[in-house]
Amino acid sequence: MPTATDSAQNETTCSGTGAAAPATPSGPFRSYDTQGYFDEMLDPSGGPRPHYARFAQRLTGMSRTEFEAKRRAVDLAFMRQGITFNVYGDSRGTERIFPFDLVPRIIPAAEWAYLETGLIQRITALNLFLHDIYHDQHIIRDGTIPAEYVFSAKHFRREFVNFPVPRDIYIHICGTDIIRDAAGKYLVLEDNGRCPSGVSYVLENRRAIKRTFPESFEENGVRPVEHYPAELLKLLKYIAPAGIADPTVVLLTPGAFNSAYFEHTYLARQMGIEIVEGRDLLVRDQHVYMRTTKGLQPVHVIYRRIDDDFIDPLVFRHDSALGVPGLINAYRAGHVSLANSVGTGVADDKVMYCFVPRMIKYYLDQEPILPNVPTYLASEEADRRYIVEHLPELVVKAANEAGGYGMLMGPQAAAAEREEFRRRIEAEPRNYIAQPVVRLSRHPTGHEDGFAGRHVDLRPFILYGEKTVVVPGGLTRVALRPGSLVVNSSQGGGSKDTWVLYGSE
Repeated sequence: MPTATDSAQNETTCSGTGAAAPATPSGPFRSYDTQGYFDEMLDPSGGPRPHYARFAQRLTGMSRTEFEAKRRAVDLAFMRQGITFNVYGDSRGTERIFPFDLVPRIIPAAEWAYLETGLIQRITALNLFLHDIYHDQHIIRDGTIPAEYVFSAKHFRREFVNFPVPRDIYIHICGTDIIRDAAGKYLVLEDNGRCPSGVSYVLENRRAIKRTFPESFEENGVRPVEHYPAELLKLLKYIAPAGIADPTVVLLTPGAFNSAYFEHTYLARQMGIEIVEGRDLLVRDQHVYMRTTKGLQPVHVIYRRIDDDFIDPLVFRHDSALGVPGLINAYRAGHVSLANSVGTGVADDKVMYCFVPRMIKYYLDQEPILPNVPTYLASEEADRRYIVEHLPELVVKAANEAGGYGMLMGPQAAAAEREEFRRRIEAEPRNYIAQPVVRLSRHPTGHEDGFAGRHVDLRPFILYGEKTVVVPGGLTRVALRPGSLVVNSSQGGGSKDTWVLYGSE
């Protein structure tokens, strides 16, 4: 995320504001206080930014009772449709209704064009990087990225060096997390290139808010997102093995207890393909088949929502009951394609994130359009010393954790927790990075007393196939707890619909 403080960086450290429209605060925002944060909707005077003007006018003309009635109707609809996520290890039960806030985040066309260009640049460089490290390894041999960082990455798969993945594409579906700092500057927080989740909520949020504010879409000129499943299916068919005119595509899920199972079933239904578990598939003569009531049916493309470790017990974790024995042999033989490809996890490593600006310069000969958050690598001695001496000021993250787990929020952590992280960092420095605390942008969000500012980020979804498609908008995640910077649903976060506007605003 963006950072409010500019910390001195050593050699090993990797490191658009909307125009304000003067206005007088009114209606539900009369007592709203931005508290010095960059507010997505309101300028420092309390008036709406130009691209929010129409929606703010509609919201101001709505009574609290009417707004609450709309909110309850959406909550009820989500409950009836089973729009949920699962939380592991929670004594209150695993399945939860996904919290949704009715006030949308709105992005003007010019800002979105900037973001879209930066996202395409980034996924292009990441795919070139993955192809390189699994083949000629030029970026390593040239010393642009130290070899030890690549080869020590948890998800670097030596078994796939020199393996030609279909169409030379490793990351087909990517969810890149973007934040804004106190000045309104966009920054990339991380890339999710293994099994990025959340797009089902993008689609359902849009359906819900179109029912709630139907007139607002036409008067604001909001770009659609409903084409995502069709584009995803088109991509999956594009990577099918050569010579297959009408490929059979399936979605492979770990099962109903996975945190994103709602999304798995939702996407399979929207694409009109089968959702399967490992036990539903078998491999014969290096070909994959699906068990059906009419017998075995060949499978050509698998959209897998299972990590490498669990996908084939004959190759990776032998105790996995989730995968398909022999699947990797079929993949190697070119009889089935996987999205995302095996081995993409090295690009998800938060240490590798640090080097993405170098990848962009190396492979594309361009400067990064979207900058990273300044990052310290604990495996570098000078960085490690800075991290352990400044833990109360930093966010510390484990290199391969996700969902808000394995993270220390230094300013909010107790002394004992900081000491525990210090020990972990000293014991396993390769596994940790640290970043300055960023004053994340905020957005008006409904709560029991009206509207309050809550911190947000943005996860756009990028499809990289015959052409690159960026869904206009993405998942705006919101930290519903006052003061919290953690937006993950498993950590008490919710979401908003994200509107990208047509034309010039």
